[in-house]
Amino acid sequence: MSKHKIAVISDTHSLLRPEIIEKIRECELIVHAGDIASKETAEKIKSLGTTYFVRGNADKDSWADEIPFSRELELFGLKIFVIHNRRQIQEDVSDKDIVIYGHSHKYSEEYKADVCYFNPGSCGPRRFHQEITMAILTIDEEDKSFSFEKVDCSPQLTAGSAKLPDKDMAKLISRIMKQMDAGKPVSEIVGRNRIDAELANQILQIYTTHQGIDVQGILDRLDIWGK
Repeated sequence: MSKHKIAVISDTHSLLRPEIIEKIRECELIVHAGDIASKETAEKIKSLGTTYFVRGNADKDSWADEIPFSRELELFGLKIFVIHNRRQIQEDVSDKDIVIYGHSHKYSEEYKADVCYFNPGSCGPRRFHQEITMAILTIDEEDKSFSFEKVDCSPQLTAGSAKLPDKDMAKLISRIMKQMDAGKPVSEIVGRNRIDAELANQILQIYTTHQGIDVQGILDRLDIWGK
């Protein structure tokens, strides 16, 4: 078999979701870019297959003492460098095919010269409106090519089930108001903000029928709020 799949994850922060486990089981190997945050999570990940960990800033206890802060791997013909915080790279990585890192919780794939710098995002506890992501790295051993498949397991916010703190819900509404002012269609607003159409239409209706209304006014009028 010339093609190999590797699960690339980071920033689990003591939470390993069933959706992530399901995707990991499709892969031959696992690369974790740090902030595992607990021995139990590390053991659970290792039970799913051969795992290459690096240590993140949240991996402070004695169980993590033997985990390196960075590591160099050669997997199926590709040279890969793994570190938690990209800003802490001190090694010369110009000869690597891929640099995998985490820390920012933001999915990113960019190229500098011939090196791919890749962040799978966070698949642990969700910060406000942050995607919950991992990636599957497919390597073709014959021609040394590779590609990343983004796996987004973010839950959708729906009308009747919104339980975000006031300040986070306010940020969401403010962003949606700006998108409405820019003339974005509801379908785009739904996709960009990971909310369902019913919730988007509730906010749109309140915003358009109450001239001059502010974020707090919309919050006060939403059917999902305060119930």
